[in-house]
Amino acid sequence: MIYHVLPGDATAEDFKATGISGEVIVCRECLAVGPADAETYFEFWEQRAHFILAEYGGDEIVYHETVADELAKLLDVPAGSEVNLWFEYELFCSANMWFCLDLLKNTEAEVYRVEPVVRTADDRWKGFGKLDAAELQKCFAARTQFSAEGIQLGSDLWNAFRHEDHARLLLLGDRDSKSFPYLKEVCEAAVERETRPREILQRITENKTEFGEIFLEFTKEAGVYGYGDSQVESLLEK
Repeated sequence: MIYHVLPGDATAEDFKATGISGEVIVCRECLAVGPADAETYFEFWEQRAHFILAEYGGDEIVYHETVADELAKLLDVPAGSEVNLWFEYELFCSANMWFCLDLLKNTEAEVYRVEPVVRTADDRWKGFGKLDAAELQKCFAARTQFSAEGIQLGSDLWNAFRHEDHARLLLLGDRDSKSFPYLKEVCEAAVERETRPREILQRITENKTEFGEIFLEFTKEAGVYGYGDSQVESLLEK
């Protein structure tokens, strides 16, 4: 079996035009924000459903059906399967990818990283957004396979992140791995996620009041977080 884990419905829609075969699993979570420290998967999904409901509204049943059940498929991929993790570089996508690697660590799947290699270093935080089918095909052709050590590193990163073990996260961020570009920068951003984004927004809102302008400026200054409209609006409300 071949699986493609895609970072959201927008990328999933663009992916259809590539003609690349395989079953699609859409990651609709935003693990870069909110609690993620439950001890069992059941408790974890309940915790996340409650958080999403409180933070953004919605329905817990819909969350379980469209988010939890979708990602839980990774726990049961058959041995020898090929799993392609299509994730961008910023913290939003990195945290989701670390979680996926943790789910996959006890499977016997071959796991690959598909990243937005067509982006320049200056545009690295733009990810797969607005890439056409040919560009997405180039990204897939350049994929790299996670070694066993790489999968374990992803799991370790996830557990350090969810437990807010900042010292461990920074230590892991110093690892040099081709499967984790910009890791040090992302881990540093993760450690400061409760303070730095708010400080940046506070400075921006001293001179700007229109949300569109605020969001654009935040994206320029804090692209490493990868926050979308919902996350920035939530920060502004707080």
